[in-house]
Amino acid sequence: MGKAIEQIALDRGHQIVCKIDKNLSEGKLHEADAAINFSIPDAAADNISSALNQRVPVVCGTTGWLDAYQQVTQTALEKNTAFLYASNFSVGVNLFFKLNKVLAQMMHPHKEYRASMEETHHIHKLDAPSGTAITLAEGIIENSDLIDWKLDEDAKDSLSIQSYREGEVPGTHSIKYKSTIDDITIEHKAHNRKGFALGAVIAAEWIVGKKGIFKMDDVLNL
Repeated sequence: MGKAIEQIALDRGHQIVCKIDKNLSEGKLHEADAAINFSIPDAAADNISSALNQRVPVVCGTTGWLDAYQQVTQTALEKNTAFLYASNFSVGVNLFFKLNKVLAQMMHPHKEYRASMEETHHIHKLDAPSGTAITLAEGIIENSDLIDWKLDEDAKDSLSIQSYREGEVPGTHSIKYKSTIDDITIEHKAHNRKGFALGAVIAAEWIVGKKGIFKMDDVLNL
């Protein structure tokens, strides 16, 4: 993701003034107009805080670190800068998030349908279910009678999420509403990771000069 983001940023006329990785630290972070974080979950909060403490606005696409979300957002507000987290920066996925919520609202009165989800990612992905799947699940739960989601488990009042890890799959998410009469399914399938990287760069362009806590809905005006 880092390499894909760097290439897209350069193609769009930006300059990379700092790169930080496990065994790499080049440039000066405080010179950046915005920082993009796609780290492993354990490093995310420290990486984000390091930039925010230097008043560099941050967009973050790392999932699996949200126990520190409140701490990070508080730092952004205290430093009078901006922070944007998204479980997925793909423009198509964020449109899919919106579609998912609208469909959940439409299905709510029709109790004969049971919702479920399947998600598939590459074998290198560390968290399961994915952050994208959790965002989709939250969109369904807040617009239905379901009380939570459960991974690889079927419970009456919970949304069942089946999570698969296969090869180099960039990401596929499928929502199904099943009844004894028919099924209704919506699906988003990424063909590569360019959409995630492009969305992150677009978000970084958008966040420059802003102050506060934001989502991709704000960037895309959804």
